[in-house]
Amino acid sequence: MNIGERILNLRKAKGISQEELAEQLGVSRQAVSKWESEQSLPEVDKIVFMSEYFQVSTDYILRGTESEVTSINNNETVGKIFFLGSVFLAVVGLLVGFADWYEHQALEKVAGAVIIQLVGVLAYFMAKYIFKEKASRLINLSLIMAIAIMPLSMFSGFVSQILFHQGQIAPYPFIYDFYHWGLFISFYLGIWFATERVLKR
Repeated sequence: MNIGERILNLRKAKGISQEELAEQLGVSRQAVSKWESEQSLPEVDKIVFMSEYFQVSTDYILRGTESEVTSINNNETVGKIFFLGSVFLAVVGLLVGFADWYEHQALEKVAGAVIIQLVGVLAYFMAKYIFKEKASRLINLSLIMAIAIMPLSMFSGFVSQILFHQGQIAPYPFIYDFYHWGLFISFYLGIWFATERVLKR
């Protein structure tokens, strides 16, 4: 395996495009393309930067060491597991919050659900900053929208009480609280569309 192939494999393992790598290195996409196709070689400072960015040694980029490739692949796998786990915990926290509220009708009983969701958020940032993985758009959207449900429901219940003297400050709207439902759906769709626009940038 030559230098170009190693750069290509490192880039793909990290899940980034040639444009994204070029932006990190301060070079053109064509330069990265030439490196990967062995039409030219990166300068020494670029090799050093890539070794830090991809968390491998400069020796690996120049000569290749299979053990480091295995380490990269392991990090990628663990990172993806953490991303999936973050969404799973966000949904579990949501269900726990619903169940606790249904049984006790007290906001303090929802604290456990919030803690579960916070652990999910922690898992997300561990995958992003410790394992250096990039979350897919679906993961980002799913996590944000799952976490948004309870606070948006409480906020829309509060607004409903002020404007219409109906609704409850609860982690989910009650079946016959039409004003609460209307506000909640409006706020939720607003967050959805705003998140979609941000993630598409």
